[in-house]
Amino acid sequence: MTIRESSAEWRGTLKEGSGRLRLGSGVFEGAYSFPSRFENGPGTNPEELIAAAHAGCFSMALSAILGRDGHIPGSIRTTAKVHLGATTAGPTITCIELEAQASVAGLAAEEFERLAQAAKSSCLVSRALASVAAITLKASLIDH
Repeated sequence: MTIRESSAEWRGTLKEGSGRLRLGSGVFEGAYSFPSRFENGPGTNPEELIAAAHAGCFSMALSAILGRDGHIPGSIRTTAKVHLGATTAGPTITCIELEAQASVAGLAAEEFERLAQAAKSSCLVSRALASVAAITLKASLIDH
C-alpha cells in the first residue's frame, strides 16, 4: 500500500513560537504559527491543509463515481471550508463544508446530487474525518 509522508517542526512556546510544515513530495513548504492557526495571521495551518486534502479527494472520488456511471466530467471544482471551534475537549474541527461545481454533459441535476453524495461518503478523506460532527455538501452542475 502507498505511504505518504509530511513533516512539521515547531520552535518555541505555543503562542510565541512558530514552525514549518513540509510535504514529503517537496511541492509545498510553509510557515505556521499560533496566529495563522487560531487567528488571522500570515502562514498556513493544519486545518487549511486538511481542507485542501478534502477538496482534492472529493473531486477525484466524484470523477471516479461519475465515470463508473458513464459520465465524463469536463471539470470538477471543489472548495472545502474547515471550521475550527471551541468545545469542552478544546479546539476542534466542528464542521467541514464542501462545495462542488461540475461540468457534466447530459446529466440531470437529481442524478448528479445522488452521485455527489455517494462521492462524499466514499472519499477517503471524508472517511478519515468521520469524527467531525458535520460534513456538508452543496453540489451543482454548471455549463462550460
